[in-house]
Amino acid sequence: MTGEADPRAEDAARPRLWASLREAIRGTDRDLTSIPIERAAFLLAVPTVLEMSMESLLTVVDVFFASRLGPNAVATLGLTESMLAPVYALAMGLSAGATAIVARRTGEKDPDGAAIATVHALGIAIAAAAVLGAVSAPFAPRLLGWMGASPEVVEVGSSYAAVMFGGSVTIFLLFVVNAIFRAAGDAATAMRSLWLANALNMVLAPCLIFGIGPAPRMGVVGAAIAMTIARGIGVAYQMSVLLRGRRRLAVLARHFVAQVPLLREIARISTPAALQVLVETASWLGLVRIVAMYGSAALAGYTIAMRAAVFALLPSWGFASAAATLVGQNLGAGRPDRASRSVWKLARYNVTFLGPVGLVFALVPGAVVGLFTDDPATAGPAVDCLRIVAAGFVAFAYGMVAMQAFNGAGDTRTPMLVNLVSFWFFKIPLAWVLARVAGLGPRGVFLAITAGYVLQSVTAAVLFRRGRWRAARVGGGAEASERLAPPEGE
Repeated sequence: MTGEADPRAEDAARPRLWASLREAIRGTDRDLTSIPIERAAFLLAVPTVLEMSMESLLTVVDVFFASRLGPNAVATLGLTESMLAPVYALAMGLSAGATAIVARRTGEKDPDGAAIATVHALGIAIAAAAVLGAVSAPFAPRLLGWMGASPEVVEVGSSYAAVMFGGSVTIFLLFVVNAIFRAAGDAATAMRSLWLANALNMVLAPCLIFGIGPAPRMGVVGAAIAMTIARGIGVAYQMSVLLRGRRRLAVLARHFVAQVPLLREIARISTPAALQVLVETASWLGLVRIVAMYGSAALAGYTIAMRAAVFALLPSWGFASAAATLVGQNLGAGRPDRASRSVWKLARYNVTFLGPVGLVFALVPGAVVGLFTDDPATAGPAVDCLRIVAAGFVAFAYGMVAMQAFNGAGDTRTPMLVNLVSFWFFKIPLAWVLARVAGLGPRGVFLAITAGYVLQSVTAAVLFRRGRWRAARVGGGAEASERLAPPEGE
């Protein structure tokens, strides 16, 4: 019988697997710093991957329907997404700061400290979104023009961009609150909020774009309105869970207290994290500007290919987000070696997940692009872009986990510097040289994207192995929560 599987062991393993899967999707109350690493990673990664799958579907749905309106509509989505770079950067930076503090407090078994940090992060998110939306929305047509949009795209897309900027508070809160839930170990609630938002968007988008049923035909602006409404309802669900106090993280009335040192700590961690994301996302502005030189069809093809790539990459961010949580919680529990092992295990899981997807995209990109467009002028650059970018998926898998592990430790400065070197000192200049000097056109931009992310991944992995992140300190814990005097019986 040597070398043969024991049928009884296989039969016993199946119920355990399904039980773990049910627990991951429903939500778990287990201490993630004390159970086996494989189980902790599974309980976090499964709902987080499903959550990110919904986020990726949220963006792909709009491109799918907008592509029926022509390349100008698709170009509008691509340019607006690039212009939203500061919004996404600040939201993700604040998410990183909140993740580091809430995960650390959770690992220290300090629920009051985690709740107070949540309140402060939400206050910063609302204030930042209000300022950005008020400043950006009125200037949407001018911003599109600065991005190199043709007069036709400006005419079609100004209202779309204005609605997206005006509704940026939903982007902020959806990002930040879900990051907080994951940091506390409640990845299932974060997953459900994205499921809700995505289901609503899938219904609202076609109705508002094409005028189905009683809804008016609004064209591409209908996609922005549908997205904003769907995200807003997802945020309402998040808030109801937080304030009901029935999950791992409960925000009660006594947690609404101002702690200036905690505000400074969130700002200290979030600022490099925001710059980290801004450096990356703003680099896309440079790439879009170069691609736009080759016309709306090239820009539309680039937009479709990158949305398809993001559709695959966002679920794999689930492993990276799980790594950030496990690093923060294990450092809070005084177990840095366990934190390191968790990261490398999740990186291997991510390669196993993303590698086959990249292979399919690289071998049959035409089948993927065909789901979005049948315009030969758009499909050509889209196929080229998807094939080249997919070739770097395995490197991306390691890099994104290592980068988020730094953030989970509270060391947001290191990944910021890695992004600065990889994207602004390397990717953008390389894209210009390959596209304009070497005469490769849009293909030169696509090659530079893959090269930039490979450099980022290798650099992040090497720096993580050096281990300096273990010494990162995250304040705002006991010094904040000890000031609370909970009423007797609460």
